[in-house]
Amino acid sequence: MATPYEFPSDLLAGQEELHQVRAELSALLKRLPWSVAPMDGFSDDTGWRKVERPASPGWTEDEQAEVEKLRRREHELAVFVSTHRFWAEVAAPDRVETRTRLKHAPERTEE
Repeated sequence: MATPYEFPSDLLAGQEELHQVRAELSALLKRLPWSVAPMDGFSDDTGWRKVERPASPGWTEDEQAEVEKLRRREHELAVFVSTHRFWAEVAAPDRVETRTRLKHAPERTEE
């Protein structure tokens, strides 16, 4: 088992914001029409499962901008978390487990 690490507060904050941004992006994408551009509906039963989609009005410019903003922030946070100076302190064989601990750190502090 890896040595427990004291995660820096900025790394914990970055990971928590990353969780929040991903949840917000996921919720937004579930609410939006299936196609960014207006598209006719279709039904396809030629594959291993039937696929049906209703007509899509497409996304508005504001919706596209919101998705782009969230994706950009998600990318910035993922880079921040994965390249944080803290990881240089963690022995290479322990990094995967330590990264997993960081991903679940907010859950542990709430328990």
